[in-house]
Amino acid sequence: MKTEIKQNYSPNVVSVFSGCGGLDLGFHLEGYNTIWANDFSEWAVASFKEHFGDVIRFGDITEINPYDDKTIPDGDIILGGFPCQDFSIIWKQPGLSGKRGGLYRHFLEFVDAKRPKAFVAENVKGLLTANKRKAIETIIKDFESIAPGYVVKPHLYNFAEYGVPQFRERLLIVGVRIDTGFNFIHPKPTHGPNTSLPYVTAGEALQGVKNVKYNNEHINCMDKTKRMLELIPEGGNFTDIPKDHPLYVKGMISHVYRRIKLDEPAKTIIAAGGGGTWGYHYPEPRPLTNRERARLQSFPDDFKFIGSIAEVRRQIGNAVPPEGVRVVARRLKPLFTGDYEKVDLYEVYEKLSKLSVKERLDFVTKEMV
Repeated sequence: MKTEIKQNYSPNVVSVFSGCGGLDLGFHLEGYNTIWANDFSEWAVASFKEHFGDVIRFGDITEINPYDDKTIPDGDIILGGFPCQDFSIIWKQPGLSGKRGGLYRHFLEFVDAKRPKAFVAENVKGLLTANKRKAIETIIKDFESIAPGYVVKPHLYNFAEYGVPQFRERLLIVGVRIDTGFNFIHPKPTHGPNTSLPYVTAGEALQGVKNVKYNNEHINCMDKTKRMLELIPEGGNFTDIPKDHPLYVKGMISHVYRRIKLDEPAKTIIAAGGGGTWGYHYPEPRPLTNRERARLQSFPDDFKFIGSIAEVRRQIGNAVPPEGVRVVARRLKPLFTGDYEKVDLYEVYEKLSKLSVKERLDFVTKEMV
């Protein structure tokens, strides 16, 4: 049976670890509305506020109690990209009563306090293997245990496969409350090999970018760096500099002095780092501007970032590409409008709960449509 359909309903979002708003923007583009958000970076909050209005609270999430704070509204869905720095810790106490080393616990508390119909948590690929998979196992079990229970489906996305001009792998953990009867299935890739659409390339993404007035300042580039870049071909990096050349750099990692390749998506845009890590233009021998980075992250040109060049770089590099998550927002929308056939999610819950993390990931991939 179908639930009552709500025409043109705009689901309400509560957002934590919001950053500048990339994840929220992807959902807004599909008709969602953020009603409350939080982040502890002052400049990211300023950028979020510039685009979404005065719905975000600047402050440390560890000092916010979602159980007692009556100013935090209930939302239809909770979004957030909780930090991953603490996943080197092996936790011993299960459930919400245990003391976690990771900030993910605060995302968990928001879900437990508000009991939304769904949540979407974003994180790095490494979470899947942290602590020999103990981290992701604990996270899944904790979310499943929130009454009345959530069906939790993690999936590793490469956002280039969903229209983002950048090869960027990120884990999306989607949970749907078991009593809704809505069987969420991750969407199949829309771009790239074996799809009807080609990748969106870096060259396509950067067309006309010089005409954008926001966040388009050129970064100072030393003459030495320019000479190095002139030795590196399109799509290459420091390893292309001849080893006998006086400008050769030894022992660096692959993203150092990496130049874009115009006919394919860019490599992953990173948030911070020293010399050689800014990401570099081709054919011009220079670092990418922040607006070029934003284009490669699929932000629209009217999204204005607030802060210094280095701070804006950090916001863009830490963000979720909004175009990449639109497909997830679109796939979840029937849950809030009521336009879906209910299924017995308890059966799905029981099946998934018996699977290992690897088996769960394989199951989620096989059911994708």
